[in-house]
Amino acid sequence: MVNQQVDGVDFGTQRLVGKVALITGASGGQGFAEAQIFAREGARVVLTDVAPPPESLLRELGARGCFVQHDVSEEVAWIKVLDTAMTTFGRLDVLVNNAGIYRPQSMLHTDTSLWELHYRVNQLGVFLGMRAVAPVMIKQGGGSIINVSSNAALRHEPGMFAYATTKWAVRGMSKLAASELAPHHIRVNSIHPGLIDTPMIGRPASRVLVA
Repeated sequence: MVNQQVDGVDFGTQRLVGKVALITGASGGQGFAEAQIFAREGARVVLTDVAPPPESLLRELGARGCFVQHDVSEEVAWIKVLDTAMTTFGRLDVLVNNAGIYRPQSMLHTDTSLWELHYRVNQLGVFLGMRAVAPVMIKQGGGSIINVSSNAALRHEPGMFAYATTKWAVRGMSKLAASELAPHHIRVNSIHPGLIDTPMIGRPASRVLVA
């Protein structure tokens, strides 16, 4: 396919026209970029995060996008997100489980609260998202779930015990969910990016960093 350009602006290949994507952690970093790419390819996008995205992104999306304030670790919050997606766009084809936190520490310096924090966002949030959208996708006859893991789930990464452990879990959950949902024509994949220069990496480690 050839990218379409109007006055020098790249509008992509429009491969996702008619699709609706839900992207968590979309107010900045990777999620922000993912929302822009999905929209450029023709998708309508539901953005979620604990804080709103830049107004410039919402203006760019216009009627093709909407935002829902959303803590991925809260089960009931997923009900609101799905209700908004279905009410606004009438369907849901893609889930990108992108939200995550990164507060590096070794195992010996990881206390229970730090462990719980990573688990709830990076691992529990992914599980809740997959379980929430699967019935909708099954009813529609298929869909795609993309779980953002990390290259920390592929090799030894010292000094980030809780983060790496949850990303290994995301990799494993993705494989199991893919097998379970394949008969329903739902693809489940995990992706494993390396270090990306986003605010999650660059801000002081003393803060809770949500991708």
